[in-house]
Amino acid sequence: MTAVQKLYEVCKASFSCVQGVSAPEAVARVRAVLDDIKCSDLGLQEDNCQRNGRSTDQPPESAAPAITYLHLYECNKFSMGIFCLPQSAALPLHNHPGMTVLSKLIYGSMHVKSYDWVDPSDHTASSTPRLAMPVKDHVLVAPCDTAVLYPTSGGNIHSFTAVTSCAVLDVLAPPYNTTAGRPCVYYRLAAATSPGGYLRAEATDSAEAHPVHLQEFRPSSEFVVHRGNYRGPKVVPSI
Repeated sequence: MTAVQKLYEVCKASFSCVQGVSAPEAVARVRAVLDDIKCSDLGLQEDNCQRNGRSTDQPPESAAPAITYLHLYECNKFSMGIFCLPQSAALPLHNHPGMTVLSKLIYGSMHVKSYDWVDPSDHTASSTPRLAMPVKDHVLVAPCDTAVLYPTSGGNIHSFTAVTSCAVLDVLAPPYNTTAGRPCVYYRLAAATSPGGYLRAEATDSAEAHPVHLQEFRPSSEFVVHRGNYRGPKVVPSI
């Protein structure tokens, strides 16, 4: 059995809920399989996004580096996919509503920033900044352990910036679904204002980290994610 098929099988057996926190033992099983996955298991080659299925329709040199997404599998309970990021490419801060997410850095190095809402039950208008607590602000270098985030903890709102060319294998349980109340929303730090206005601070792994205000926004047209052609071992769905 290929590593990709093994990942599919363990996800299928482990993720049964449609939304919410997955059981710790289920997450542990999937994480153990992800920890062992290598470039060769996915048909990837380090530092070579073109061969990793990247679209030939590249943005102008002045635009931000394009990111490639390689789709492996998706059902209503989980999805599997790979993000290939050229050096300096970035995925802006984005959320994962009601989702458990496991991310395995396959190769390269990547700067990760993440936050959790101070009050997850706060459903203020989208135009109003919300208070969030920094969770992570560090650089991951492959090989490294699989990272896990949960609906209200672990850094549910995160951003990725490629320090070098890198690839991340993501398992989302359940996947994004706008009609089911799981849209992907992008955020940025609310602009600092005069005293009494919105706080702005950088995230750190320190216990002294201070809360910040995050505001919804729409990324510029320079932010591009191409759908690539996955050329590695295929997932064979089982009944």
